[in-house]
Amino acid sequence: MKKAVFFDIDGTLIDAAHGKPFMSPAVREAVRELQRQGHLTFIATGRPYAFLNEEIRSFGFDGFVLMNGAAVLLGDQLIYSKAMRPEVVQPVCAACEAHGIEYILHGIREVYLPEAYQHLRDFYESFHIDTSSFQTEFDRRAVTTYKMEFLAPDEAAAAVYDGFMSDELTGMQDPFHRMNLELYARDETKGSGIIHALEHLSIPVENSFAFGDGVNDFEMMETVGTGLVMGNAGAALKEKADVLVPSVHEDGVAAGIRDYILPAVV
Repeated sequence: MKKAVFFDIDGTLIDAAHGKPFMSPAVREAVRELQRQGHLTFIATGRPYAFLNEEIRSFGFDGFVLMNGAAVLLGDQLIYSKAMRPEVVQPVCAACEAHGIEYILHGIREVYLPEAYQHLRDFYESFHIDTSSFQTEFDRRAVTTYKMEFLAPDEAAAAVYDGFMSDELTGMQDPFHRMNLELYARDETKGSGIIHALEHLSIPVENSFAFGDGVNDFEMMETVGTGLVMGNAGAALKEKADVLVPSVHEDGVAAGIRDYILPAVV
């Protein structure tokens, strides 16, 4: 029976922050073998489409769960999307401008970064994200926003982040760059995005698998039939694992596919 396998990117397929910006040959071949056997492969990421590198975009994944579930693509077809309400987004933008916090607005295919925000641009380029296609001239009130990210100049400015949280919105700070914050809808997660994909494809949850390593992978592991957690993940996520696999630098995805998924789908 057809299976669906979902892959986080950073810390799972690649580790751009630590010298591994591309999938290894072993990982590429393992994912290809899944596809050859007729199973579906998806990226499940906090990133918008514009942040995906050319390797990920062109590899041939069957679909994408983007921006922590706020949009789901099957091929080129948008099968689900839920934008943030403008009444929520605009006050956050205004607070950023008042406190010198650089921000970017994520759309489904495009992202919007004011031309003057060079520090945030440099931040993304340090992770090998191509910023050349970013939209720099726009009216923020006209942008349909699915997720936001921020870079504060100091701890005093970063303290403003607390005011962004609400019953509707939640956020995640990068543990290595404490001035950075991602803000997204509280009720949209990788897990909810996966459910939208599975329902559209009529694939039962028990036939789904996911690989991940980060704090935004909790709901994904709680949703799929089998959760495979990377060896480089934190202790809390490892407690959610059905299967622990080696780290990203030890080709844990390839090992998980070979040892746990392909034997189950033969």
